[in-house]
This record gives sequence, structure tokens and C-alpha cells, in this order.
Amino acid sequence: MNYLALSKNELVKEKTRILNEYEKLKALKLNLNMARGKPSVEQLNLSRGLLDVLNSDSCCTLKDGKDCLNYGILDGIPEIKELFAPVLGVESGQIFVGGNSSLSIMFDIISFFMTHGVPGFKPWINQGKIKFLCPCPGYDRHFAILAHFNIEAIPVPMTNTGPDMDIVETLVTTDPTIKGIFCVPKYSNPQGITYSDETVKRFSALSTLAPDFRIFWDNAYAFHDLSDTPAHLLNIMDECQKNGTQDRPLIFCSTSKITFPGAGVAFLGASKNNLNTIKDFYSVKTIGFDKINQLRHVRYFKDYNGLLNHMKKHRDILKPKFDLVINTLKEEFFENNVISFTEPIGGYFISVDVMPGCAKKVIALCKNIGLTLTYAGATFPYGIDKKDSNIRLAPSYPALNELQVAAYTFCIAVKLATLEKLLEG
Repeated sequence: MNYLALSKNELVKEKTRILNEYEKLKALKLNLNMARGKPSVEQLNLSRGLLDVLNSDSCCTLKDGKDCLNYGILDGIPEIKELFAPVLGVESGQIFVGGNSSLSIMFDIISFFMTHGVPGFKPWINQGKIKFLCPCPGYDRHFAILAHFNIEAIPVPMTNTGPDMDIVETLVTTDPTIKGIFCVPKYSNPQGITYSDETVKRFSALSTLAPDFRIFWDNAYAFHDLSDTPAHLLNIMDECQKNGTQDRPLIFCSTSKITFPGAGVAFLGASKNNLNTIKDFYSVKTIGFDKINQLRHVRYFKDYNGLLNHMKKHRDILKPKFDLVINTLKEEFFENNVISFTEPIGGYFISVDVMPGCAKKVIALCKNIGLTLTYAGATFPYGIDKKDSNIRLAPSYPALNELQVAAYTFCIAVKLATLEKLLEG
């Protein structure tokens, strides 16, 4: 049924039917959650063996003879750098290993650059008002870091090949206060878009007016594939080295959605120039991060193929969930073009665009039934979605039977909000 083709009387009749469905769902007193990209219990159980690879009888000595039980090794043990070098796309000597959160490393680096500056340049805090580019829809926690440091966030629209590079190039070549950009280059949050080769090449070749411009390349979903034919992401560091801009990218990833979000390992890949300065910063903050946890991950995965095989198990759990939500959206909105949605082949989210002016209403209707979603506007800086249209769905956490109810509940809320909007006109 195409809502846009209905008469007012037909819209009223349809609203009565949908409202009846809505009240039935409300009576169930649901408690469902598709707000954050949390791994499910089933996914967490995949890594339970990680807890058993080390015990009081285990040898915690590295190949080079260093003891993981003692102080030292600020930038991480060599074995885990070798394991994750293919993920980051850099040499093992260009990797810094942090705690359990890559977001924490991003926060730290922004803080370091604010107080001490990008290597060779004045501290950002002494340069007046500074700005960052933010591809949108995007990741709310990136925006939160910028807001914390009072860095102005400038939205840049996403295309099917990544951020609109015409806009990016225009902005960075005309405004010296733009100091960086946050990117989720593979299976972007929330649309699941992978940057094209051309987009990556254009990033590496940017002629920025700010010489201390940095690309925060948050490759959180580097091999979180949902398909046998995963997307290919061009190596940003290789491209930057070709253009002499190897100091530009700061590459991040973690095992938060691979092993345990609360006890994973986070990584930074960067040029040696950047890395030396960042290690100097961290040497004041800590003597070293959790080497036992790093060693635990190495012993558990053994090698890169072990890591890839582990990710296939994640895919087997996640793909049916994504298929369920996408198929429900297709079935419920067959020939009803009042929404659009992505069909990602990787990552953790599905991006839905409802009729402009309806996102907040949909979120509120879902909450009233018992379905929690990320707040409307979360995918834009300052929580401002000018169209009030984009909604991020996270299918990973609920069990399949719960997810089926959640997806249907969402569709009913979208229909009700849409009908009310059309009847207002």
C-alpha cells in the first residue's frame, strides 16, 4: 500500500488499522533494545576460551625474553603487533597498542594535540577556534569527543562511495581552522558504506590549508563482514606514502566486537613521526597497558588466519539477524516508498531514513511500546538532524525471536508516525 497515493479517508482508515496493531503491541509490555551495536551473549561466548589460555602455571615470557607480568613495553608486545598489522594495514613497527578501547585512544590523541600540538606545530588550544569535518550520518561518540573539547563539528554528507569529497576538498583548501576529519571507512556507522578506491586516494592527496590536518581513520569494522564477498578498502597508509602525506592518517581498530568489549585490545597505526610523539605523550600517562591481555589474545588466535576464522563465527550469528530486519522492512514497506534503508554487507548497523519530520516521533512511539532505539539526531553533530529523518538500527544484541518482534514493532511505529504526518498536511 502506497501511503502517498491514498486519499484522506483512506489514510484515516489505514491509521485506525495501524493504531489497533500498535495498541496490541503496547499491551505485550515489551522490553526490547536495538539502540547500540552490542555483541550478543552468543557472540561473547565465542571467546570464552580466551579466559582459559593463561593461568597461574602459564609462561608469560615473550619471544624476546621480556616478562609480561612486570613493568614496561609501553607500546605493546611485539607478538600482538605482528598479529594485527594486516588489520591496520601498516608495519608492526608502526603500531601502538593501548587498553581495551580505541575510542579512548582517539580521545587521548585529541587531548594531546590540544595541549601540545600535532608534531612540529602549535597546540590546537593556542590556535583559536578549530574545526573538524564529520561525515553524516555518522558515529555519535566521535561527535561527543569534539563537543567535549569545544571543537566545532562541520557535517559533510555521505554518498554511496564515502564522504562527499568535492565538499571535503573545498573546505580543507579554504579554511585553515579545519584540523581533521573523523572517518569510519569500512562498513560506516550507521550506513554500512565502504569508501571507494577513489575516495581513499583523494583523502591521501588532499591539499589542506592547515598543515597540521589529521585523518582519524576509525576502521572499527575492518573485517566484520556479513557476506562471502566482503567489501574491499584501499590501504590509506600506502596511498599516503605515495603522496608524501604519511603523517596524515591515524588508523584505529580494536577487538571490542571481536572478543570482549569490556576486555579487548585497542590499536593505533601511524607514521613513525606521529608514533614517536604519541609514545612520548603516553609515557607520561602510563608505564604500559595490560600486557597479559595482549598475550592472552595472541595465544588464543595464534595467527591471522585464526583471527579470520573467528570472525566467520561472528558472521554466522549476525547475518541471520540483519537478514531478518532487512526482510521485515522490505515486506512491511513493499511498494510503500515512505522510507529508505541500507542493506549493508558488513558492520553493525542498518540506517533508515523515514519521512522528514518523523524520526523523533518514531523513536517516541517505539519507546512507548517498549522498544529502545538510539535517540533521533544521534547520527549528526550536536544531535541535530535537520530533516528529522535518520534512524540507526542495531540488530546484533537481541535474540532472533526478540528481533522479529522488534523489527515489526519498528515498522508499525514508522507507519503510524508517517500516517499522522500525512494527515497533518
